[in-house]
Amino acid sequence: MTPRAYPALTVTEKAERALRGGHPWVYGEEVTAREPVPRSGDIVDVFSRKGRYLGTGFYNAVSKIAVRLLSRCANDRFDEPFWRRKVAWAVAYRRTVMGTDDFACCRLIFGEADGFPGLTADLFGDVLVTEVLCFGMEQVKATVYAALRDELQKCGVCLRVIYERSDSPLRKKEGLEPFCGFFDADGLQTSDSGEVDITENGIVYTVNYITGQKTGFFLDQKYNRLAAARLAAGRYVLDCFTHTGSFALNAARAGAAHVTAVDISAQAVAMAEQNARRNGLEARMDFREADVFDLLSDLFTRGNSPYDYIILDPPAFTKSNATLKAAYRGYKEINLKAMKLLPRGGYLATCSCSHFMTDELFCRMLAEAAADAGVSLRQIEGRQQAPDHPILWGVPETDYLKFYLFQVV
Repeated sequence: MTPRAYPALTVTEKAERALRGGHPWVYGEEVTAREPVPRSGDIVDVFSRKGRYLGTGFYNAVSKIAVRLLSRCANDRFDEPFWRRKVAWAVAYRRTVMGTDDFACCRLIFGEADGFPGLTADLFGDVLVTEVLCFGMEQVKATVYAALRDELQKCGVCLRVIYERSDSPLRKKEGLEPFCGFFDADGLQTSDSGEVDITENGIVYTVNYITGQKTGFFLDQKYNRLAAARLAAGRYVLDCFTHTGSFALNAARAGAAHVTAVDISAQAVAMAEQNARRNGLEARMDFREADVFDLLSDLFTRGNSPYDYIILDPPAFTKSNATLKAAYRGYKEINLKAMKLLPRGGYLATCSCSHFMTDELFCRMLAEAAADAGVSLRQIEGRQQAPDHPILWGVPETDYLKFYLFQVV
């Protein structure tokens, strides 16, 4: 092999198997040699114990993940043209899978699934909201942002704002401080209310990308909302964990007799109600600030619930294996309560957005809940995240959203 310009890391057989299987990470304990010793943010080559080249990526001296691969091609040079090629591929993919109408609001970069470790980039019209959770990516983000602006310009999108929502505690594990703020570059605004209007599935939303959850709106459920709405006509719908009201609004627009949207956050409820008024749907909707667990129990205790369709779209109950058992109990509790509350022949939409709660575990939990509730589940659909959040085989972290539609019989 031609002499390389990067520090060389030798890894264990376990790491080699994972890398050859498609996973892009090397953990610190899997590194057996470093020559010379790299610094955080450096680009390094990874080799097997027998000297086989396995890939090149960002190194981090403090993270549990020592290397995040960028490429498995020994001929790549990690310069500006490299990043521009990768951005062009990511944007072109979204143009293909989302189409012209849905491209305006979509995830442009989904971390490792697009070869941008630790980077999320969501497009909301003329606003780009990003999150950076990788030390190496932090060093090249300006280059990536410039490439995104240029590629979007070719698509007729002139960015007004780039806002960073890099406030996750995971930043500290990477040796980075949490940060939120406007990215300053020529032609970009560095102050704004944080509110932007978007249209998804024919519904107009006001999204606050500064104070809203994550990047301000959950784009991954776009087509699941349509699937859920197809069952809503004439039904009395209870939308739990409504956030900005997206499932509720889709159901109301599809002809639901009435929709109740519930969230524990007063801000979320106010935003959902505002969105309902924006779309002229408020006459068939009401909004409640409540704990979903308590509300479902109270409805069951009182009896005579009007709801024949319940939608459960909770936040991730677990973000690590350490809390998986507790999360399992939480998912089971809300699904059991919903199944008990629904009449025979009623409908249930239920999901989990944690990759630690695998599809196998989620289905096991649903089966246990159904048995305890004394009902059977007739599956209508099983779905995943929208294709702007691609699932990269060999990387289970990218396969995170489980969404099921059932009739309860």
